[in-house]
Amino acid sequence: MNRRHDIDALRALAFGLVILYHLAMAYVAGWHWHLKSVHTADWLQWPMLALNLWRMDLVFLISGLAFGFLARSQRPLSLIRQRSARLLLPLAFGMAVVVPYQPYAQGVANGLIAPGFGDFLLRYYSGGPWPRGAFDGWDFGVTWNHLWYLPYLWFYTVVLALLQPLAQSRTGQRLRDGFRALRGWHLLLVPVLPLALYSVLLWPQFRPTHDLIHDAWLHAVYFTLFVYGWWIGLDAGLWAELTRLRHRALAWALALFGLYAGLRVAAAGAPELRLLARLVADFYLWAVIVAVLGWAHHRLNRPWRWLGWAQESVYPWYMLHQTVIIAGLVALAPLQLGPVTEPLALLVLTVLVCWGLTDGLIRRVGVLRRLFGLTPPARPQCLSPATPARPGVHTA
Repeated sequence: MNRRHDIDALRALAFGLVILYHLAMAYVAGWHWHLKSVHTADWLQWPMLALNLWRMDLVFLISGLAFGFLARSQRPLSLIRQRSARLLLPLAFGMAVVVPYQPYAQGVANGLIAPGFGDFLLRYYSGGPWPRGAFDGWDFGVTWNHLWYLPYLWFYTVVLALLQPLAQSRTGQRLRDGFRALRGWHLLLVPVLPLALYSVLLWPQFRPTHDLIHDAWLHAVYFTLFVYGWWIGLDAGLWAELTRLRHRALAWALALFGLYAGLRVAAAGAPELRLLARLVADFYLWAVIVAVLGWAHHRLNRPWRWLGWAQESVYPWYMLHQTVIIAGLVALAPLQLGPVTEPLALLVLTVLVCWGLTDGLIRRVGVLRRLFGLTPPARPQCLSPATPARPGVHTA
């Protein structure tokens, strides 16, 4: 089986976009984030909103693709054990070691936590208590901050793995085959219908929390995109159709975002338009995903030289990046750099630190590889001249 280089590349680029988005959160005016620069800008709101409406939906769809590859070769319980080790161990390590500087910096900036990281850690590991609003997640005592993706992905993996007997039933196969048979405008419209239903029934009551418990709307959306990724798999006909629709989907996405922006502005004086704007956003996010998948398959399905490095670097960079960004903001603030120089310096600093820690340390130490979600390094195999090498198979 030929390796799908476009899916490998798309996974790396999607997480790269997450890193850039979090860096920009420090500079977008009017949006809450853990720590803000003094150089915030109102104009960033619209490009950030254009990304925010689909960036994590794409990540969960790609995760569903990866689930499908893994589920073909493992029984459900074996798959759950394997994914638990790859997701929950890094989550626990990340919450204990990587994340704590984030709430500390936020609490100090808010004036609700006294300076002194060592004292903070002693209190953090005992679960608080903390002053109200000290940092995001203060009421839980500890926080996973940007690592919320890991428990969500673990939960969806467990649910879909346990539902495999139902998914492989005649009804489940019909649903999957029906999705894969969508063509033309049907592919652009039909998958949005469940998302629109969630917006009507759940969105008004369940705004995003990322606390796993009170996130009914996001769970419905993300799990649906996770299932869509599993359904898409490597179906050649559907990927050919995604590629054929890439121009139409991109044009459709641009038009929909223009409509959404207009409705969002109008909703400031007419709250009854907010739900309509949310429904338009659902169609927009799926149009973007179709365009991204189509263009990725058209342009990225080749053995890029950087793919092997990226495959091993994505997970550690994801775990490290937000703490590095916040620590970088603290370090750069006294230098009083300008509104252009500071974000550029922060970007360079984030890239250098994530690269240095990953390539210089994490990938080289077996224990750290496991703690950052990487598999043990492959042992070199001695092949005789008569023994053919096996082709790579994408497992994400």
